[in-house]
Amino acid sequence: MEYIRTTASGQMVMEQSTSYLFIPSQLYGFHNTQTTYKVTRTGRGAYVYHGYLDTPEEERICPCCGATMHINGTSEVSLRHLPVGRELGIVRFPRSQFRCPKCGATKVQFIPFRARRHRITEQLYQFARGLLALGVFNNKQVSSMTGLGENVVKEIDLERLKEKYIINGKLFKPEQQARYLGIDEFLLHSGYRYATLIVDLETGHILWLGRGKSKQVVYDFIDHVGLEWMDGVEAVACDMNSDFQEAFEERCPHIQVVFDHFHIVKNFNEKVVKRVRIDEQERLMEEGDTDAAKALKHSRYILTSNRSTLQKKDAEAAEGKVLRKGSDLFGTDAVVRKGGNEERYDELLKQNKLLFTLDLVKEKLADAYTETDEARMADKITEIIDLCQSTSCKPLHWFGRLLLNHFEGIIAHATYHISSGKVEGINQRIKTLRRQGYGYPDDEYFFLKLFDMSRTNRHQDPKSHTKSD
Repeated sequence: MEYIRTTASGQMVMEQSTSYLFIPSQLYGFHNTQTTYKVTRTGRGAYVYHGYLDTPEEERICPCCGATMHINGTSEVSLRHLPVGRELGIVRFPRSQFRCPKCGATKVQFIPFRARRHRITEQLYQFARGLLALGVFNNKQVSSMTGLGENVVKEIDLERLKEKYIINGKLFKPEQQARYLGIDEFLLHSGYRYATLIVDLETGHILWLGRGKSKQVVYDFIDHVGLEWMDGVEAVACDMNSDFQEAFEERCPHIQVVFDHFHIVKNFNEKVVKRVRIDEQERLMEEGDTDAAKALKHSRYILTSNRSTLQKKDAEAAEGKVLRKGSDLFGTDAVVRKGGNEERYDELLKQNKLLFTLDLVKEKLADAYTETDEARMADKITEIIDLCQSTSCKPLHWFGRLLLNHFEGIIAHATYHISSGKVEGINQRIKTLRRQGYGYPDDEYFFLKLFDMSRTNRHQDPKSHTKSD
């Protein structure tokens, strides 16, 4: 195989080799005369490439009067270059300063391989951008691999993201028409500061991000994409945030709001099951039935899980699944999956009629969300409402009113079959990204990172790379 290398005299020569791999520097115009090695203040080794730059004749032409300029001094320039393994790369050379003898104009020698706005080579700049574009490394990791400071890596990443998603100072519009949207809020910063994201449910792409969780976020999104684009949207999946629902109904009444099974069950578990369990535990303690009260004390997970989940846990326990390995070195025991979850669940239902009613509501709700006909789903949801209202349990009464107040959006699921699953998945990735970046005080940069994250395919290790038991 043939390779091109630069000799000490600056000549480009073609060589053939089967023993060595020559890595071209691509520093056009630079002639390497000497290479030294040093240890930086951070303790990392660095190869320093000393040399000089070509000075084309046209660069000596005065831009003002056209006369030939003379060299009026030099200054040493050091640019960070591509690393070699763990060793840093530094290019060092004198840079000429020119002065026109006729008009007195001055200029400095042009460096063709220097990255704009940075004291690094264009090759290192593109290398860092490529690592960031993969979406698998955080800024700290890219900083370690390139030898660049984290602030420099952030600046490079921000430039990349702005080029990709900002057009004429404004956020780019969606790449394609979306039929189904998902909307949800997430915690932006500590102190209960929230932001809202709007997602294309078919592609998983984030289409809009806005601070807060009010109607204004929806208004801003509609203004951004335009009413013509919104005419192509058929439905939007969301939780029971009245602001989101009202905003879409006000501006785009043709869009059907859909409340999915996940958010209904979430409300049921948090506002009904949790409250009933605590109330029943207190009642049993007052009545002196301490055994039954203790049985309820640590049953939150069992009561909020569906039966298929409990069966899965029991199957894992039967197989002896290890949740955490033990260590002889640190004196810790292995943690093994415990069984008997479904049995314990059935025992709780037998002991408490109210818990049996909660289980019945969950089963009927799951059955209703399997329907593909709105009329049949409406009948089943109405049956659940009647069941809740027939009891003397206040949390169940509340849940019945919740279903009644959001009736149209609930039964719409039979037609559209959309959910906020993708939105919730993105919310989890947002948490991971924020944790990996140790927080993002710059909201603009963080939002652009989220846009990019939703459009970057995550690479999974092939099965051949996983260990077999």
